[in-house]
Amino acid sequence: MAYRNLREFIRKLDNAGELIRIKEFIDPVLEITEVADRVSKQKNGGKAILFENTGTNFPILINAFGSEERMAMALDKEDLESIGKDIENLIGTLSEPKDGLFVKLKLLPKIKNLTNLLPKVYKSKGRCQDVIDRNPDITKFPILKCWPQDGGKFITLPIVHTKDPESGIRNVGMYRMQVFEKNLTGMHWHKHKTGARHYEGYKKLNKKMPIAVALGGDPVYTYVATAPLPDNIDEYMLAGNY
Repeated sequence: MAYRNLREFIRKLDNAGELIRIKEFIDPVLEITEVADRVSKQKNGGKAILFENTGTNFPILINAFGSEERMAMALDKEDLESIGKDIENLIGTLSEPKDGLFVKLKLLPKIKNLTNLLPKVYKSKGRCQDVIDRNPDITKFPILKCWPQDGGKFITLPIVHTKDPESGIRNVGMYRMQVFEKNLTGMHWHKHKTGARHYEGYKKLNKKMPIAVALGGDPVYTYVATAPLPDNIDEYMLAGNY
């Protein structure tokens, strides 16, 4: 992985002259997105913006991936041309027929490379569990209201983890989450999305659906949550390329 956390990516943007820091208070309700909208429409996508005073204990990074240069930086690539090939190679290897001894032998080097991309599972707690809040209140975060006619505040860049209720295969997607209360959100996903299919599966089985949502982290997580991968291919295998 190119970055241990989002702070490292912010530091790289700053050092490259790709980041604007705003220390004055800017309201997460309508004002931050108004500023971001104007900046992102500038030539070459403008700059990434770090709003350091949001009226909460947390800053907001926005427009971080708003240019080809910053997107390449996020994935630690010189340019974006190779990214499509990475996806094509991953899909091709996983979908190649395995019939015949010669074909299986030919695939061995590729399969060995794929094992290096598989996510590692740790029995101990991860860094994201260094602080555990048993009484969560998501309203303490600077949740954005983007447009005057929006129904409320939305978490706009969540990395949403679900699993197929029958196969257990994981999916990582990105779906806007509307904040209703301190511990209640609505999930906005279209019917054709994998997360929605998982939900329908749990609903038919009359089971409660487990979901884990991550905010921040290595920017590659955000990318793979939006990457055009076929159903049942683990997005974290693609993340392992970077």
